[in-house]
Amino acid sequence: VQLQASGGGLVKAGDSLRLSCAASGRTPSTMAWFRQAPGKEREFVAGINFSGVRKDYLDSVKGRFIISRGNSQNTVYLQMNELSPEDTAVYYCAGKPQAGISVSATNYYYWGQGTQVTVSS
Repeated sequence: VQLQASGGGLVKAGDSLRLSCAASGRTPSTMAWFRQAPGKEREFVAGINFSGVRKDYLDSVKGRFIISRGNSQNTVYLQMNELSPEDTAVYYCAGKPQAGISVSATNYYYWGQGTQVTVSS
C-alpha cells in the first residue's frame, strides 16, 4: 500500500485548504491525518473508517475540519476551514488494515509523505 498526499500550501488565517490522500494497492480500512509542527510530536488530527460513517477529530479542529472518503474509498480528503497559524504543520496521511480509528500514530502501518501547511497571521 502506498499513500500519496497532496494539497498543502501557504494561506492566510481564515482561509481554507483541502488535502487529499490517494491510496494505491489494497485500500486501508481506517485512514487518518496526523500533523507535526516544528519541535512538537506528531498528533492525530482526524480519522475515518472504511464506510466513511464513523469519524473522529482532534478537539481543536472540530467544527473546522472535515474528513471524508471519495466514492471509490481509496481517497481521503481533509477539508480545513478557518485555518489559524496554530494549524501550521506538516500533515501526513496514514492508514491501517484493521477497523477502528486510533489516535496513536504507532497503530498505523502505512504513511504518505508529508505535505506542508503554513498559515500566516
